[in-house]
Amino acid sequence: MKPAARREAIVQLVEDCGEVHVDALSEQFETSRETIRRDLNELDTAGRIRKFHGGARKTASFTDSGLTEGPFDARMVTMTAEKTAIGRCAAELFDEGAVIFVDTGSTTIAFARALARRRGLTVITNSPEIAGLLARPEGHHRLYLLGGEIAAEGRETLGALAIEQLGRFKAEHVVLTIGGMTRGEIMDYDLRETEMARAMVARSAKLTVLADHTKLDRAAVFEVAALSAVDRLVTDRAPEPEMAEALAEAGVEVVIA
Repeated sequence: MKPAARREAIVQLVEDCGEVHVDALSEQFETSRETIRRDLNELDTAGRIRKFHGGARKTASFTDSGLTEGPFDARMVTMTAEKTAIGRCAAELFDEGAVIFVDTGSTTIAFARALARRRGLTVITNSPEIAGLLARPEGHHRLYLLGGEIAAEGRETLGALAIEQLGRFKAEHVVLTIGGMTRGEIMDYDLRETEMARAMVARSAKLTVLADHTKLDRAAVFEVAALSAVDRLVTDRAPEPEMAEALAEAGVEVVIA
């Protein structure tokens, strides 16, 4: 296959699959990994794909450019294997007796499913779904559900009432899901969700962020906290070198699920 035709085929695969990897492309096109990397570099330079270490994904559209976020129900059925792995890994990081704020998101819901198998934790959340997952007699967890305006298709409570109730608690840990993480900050798309996350961070001692690899080195709209405020990142894939360097400089522990 001629290089131009191979590159067009790669673009089509990226469009169809959303993300492709060098090893798989090398095997499919029966060519070397070095040749595939050159193809990806040229396509990235042309703005037709976004290259990352070991592969490439679709370029940002309006809906994933940091301006908007997809519906909650749609996010619940994307990257499910990665989110499940992150949730299981993160659930093992907290000792019995820990007091944890947990915000609402598809990844923190996966975390709550795994946390339900643990015992003796105190969890304060604005997610009715997370509270329900943890409300199992065998877990002996203490649960507090923050009241307030119901939002996100009934998935969370937000607003002044919820934040006022949050102010009655202090926790050792806060576990957040995010819209994006740049080399200087963690971010979200929704202002009220950002306000809730900021309030949780302010009332806790240690911040753990749960984020799959697509959220890394990606901006959203509102700053939640500086990257240096994050104690620990749990993700499904090692960050790319530039992002890894920024995390190391900020003193963030990176845990790969």
